[in-house]
Amino acid sequence: MRQYFLDPTPQGVARPGFLDDLNAEQRRVAEAGAGPLLVLAGAGTGKTRTLVYRAAHLLSQGVEPERLLMLTFTNRAAKEMTERLNQLVPIDADRLWAGTFHRIGNRILRRFADRLGYGTNYGIVARDEAEDLMGAVIVEMLPTVEGRRFPKPEVLLSMLSSAVNTDRPLKDVVHRDYVQFFPLMPKIDEVLTGYLQKKLETNVMDYDDLLVNWRLLLTDFEDVRAQYQEQFEYILVDEYQDTNRLQSAVIRLLAEPRCNLMVVGDDCQAIYSFRGATVKNILDFPQEYPGAQVHRLETNYRSIPQVLDIANASIRHNRHQFDKTLKSTRDAGERPAYAILTDGDMQARFVAQRVLELRDEGVELTSIAVLYRAHYQAMELQLELQRRGVPFTIRSGLRFFEQGHIRDLLAHLRILVNPLDQLAWLRVLKLRDGIGNRHASTLYAELARGGDPFGALRSGTVGHSLPSRARKSFDEVRELLLDLTRPAMVSNPQALFDAVLASGYEMHLRASAENAEQRVEDIRQLGHFAAQFDDVPGFLQELELVESVAAQDLKKGGQPDECLVLSTVHQAKGLEWKAVFVLGLSEGMFPLARALRTIDEEEEERRLFYVAVTRAKELLYLCHPQWGRDRERSRVLLRPSRFIHEVLSRRPDLVEKWQIGERR
Repeated sequence: MRQYFLDPTPQGVARPGFLDDLNAEQRRVAEAGAGPLLVLAGAGTGKTRTLVYRAAHLLSQGVEPERLLMLTFTNRAAKEMTERLNQLVPIDADRLWAGTFHRIGNRILRRFADRLGYGTNYGIVARDEAEDLMGAVIVEMLPTVEGRRFPKPEVLLSMLSSAVNTDRPLKDVVHRDYVQFFPLMPKIDEVLTGYLQKKLETNVMDYDDLLVNWRLLLTDFEDVRAQYQEQFEYILVDEYQDTNRLQSAVIRLLAEPRCNLMVVGDDCQAIYSFRGATVKNILDFPQEYPGAQVHRLETNYRSIPQVLDIANASIRHNRHQFDKTLKSTRDAGERPAYAILTDGDMQARFVAQRVLELRDEGVELTSIAVLYRAHYQAMELQLELQRRGVPFTIRSGLRFFEQGHIRDLLAHLRILVNPLDQLAWLRVLKLRDGIGNRHASTLYAELARGGDPFGALRSGTVGHSLPSRARKSFDEVRELLLDLTRPAMVSNPQALFDAVLASGYEMHLRASAENAEQRVEDIRQLGHFAAQFDDVPGFLQELELVESVAAQDLKKGGQPDECLVLSTVHQAKGLEWKAVFVLGLSEGMFPLARALRTIDEEEEERRLFYVAVTRAKELLYLCHPQWGRDRERSRVLLRPSRFIHEVLSRRPDLVEKWQIGERR
């Protein structure tokens, strides 16, 4: 048998003429000279492609792989960049430094953690483990503190993470975002200091530590800083608009003194300030790095011109931005539809019907997305889709009615309708301070013994054997549930939900949930939604029926292969669909009322609208419900979103108005 051997692929040799793959804008970036380089890459303009080709060009010019650092935000993106780069310039992947900020930080700390008092064999704790560790510190340092009055471990971790990633003093973070806990600052300081010490003692780091300690190494140890400044001849950073102050500080420490730093991003897609990201990093780049070259990628390969016209017309109302205009490479198509609808219920029916029509026209469900600003804005649609048997998947987390805080509230209603519902009783009781599984089970047994739990509540004979802390909590539950049985409450769903919030549940959320404000808003909106039903039993029966359908789907083997996508705009960034519906384009909904306290917040909301619009390749439906409800359950007229008004006041021709009505 003859053996035939292939020659090894030459390492570091680029495919001839590979830069010819690029358009003129992209090629100028790939071939740019040394020094700081800012690449403003609009949506759908091939920014990752450009970054990879820039790296390939550097390697083809003789830069060694280990002297190139490529930073991004997800492991998937890092893997994609490495694979695409290897196709252009075959290299030994182990020599290349490419990965997320946390992965690269970990790689360096594995060599030098002993400088900071850790062993180089330190462990990395996941979020739930960090919460357990924080809980242990609270028990050690504040054994008598009442849990309801002190923030839960997950909230303390969020406080600390926010301070670290935004480079703000902890007291400023607490005063602005957790003001209810500001009087407890001395105890919070004490516990967080103990948490930091505990990690050092047990030789573990959490994910934030990988960045904090990386910066500490570079700041405090000149030899370490000099070693990596010398090693990384070129640094390339993807999605720079999503970096926080800590990440930008690390990048600066590594880039000096050469400043052969290229950052790629789009200030118009900076939408993650709630995670600590700041758009100022990209806006201030030319001032931070004097002499920086600025390149724009404006050739869009994703969307038809009519979609880009809406995006361009909207985003130019932002004052703090770099000017750029997206230009489509695609042929003209249909104008976006501006659908004017009576209310959220009609919006749901319109979207469900139009989705089914599109499917009949040959558009696969997986090529259609429904985007919204907040999760609660899709609850009517989720019910409507389940009624019609349209399979859907939620990119923004659980289905609305499956979320823990929603189930907590519904458990109170379930007890009113079925006083012997054991699971609902256990859920409600365990929400209270000092009542765990054992006490909750004992209480339910006492309440249900005579078959009349509410009679037992009224008699006041239940719970006498409880410890004082649990007894106090049970008395609060007893008072609340008896109050909810009043006729004025039963006929007013909004009042029921407000009463549960006021009874201590809102305080519970603010002490235990990271996104408490959003959860409270979910509950208020659920109260508005429930108001359309004649009574509480009817409302619960509707939810139970659609939940039963969803549960049967799961038992059959999970989600169908073809599903409509439902997502918040935040979760949709970086994705694209043939057809996109944007829900709730009414003032107070998109933009959210609570996100309009400052000009910066308004501009981020407008960037969210820009991101939503630019997800659409061909078909775009902008939905404006005209009526909603205020906190008093009164119907209120909702003005069109300012983002719609700004566009149409100057260019009404950019959309086709659809006035949606009912067939008679």
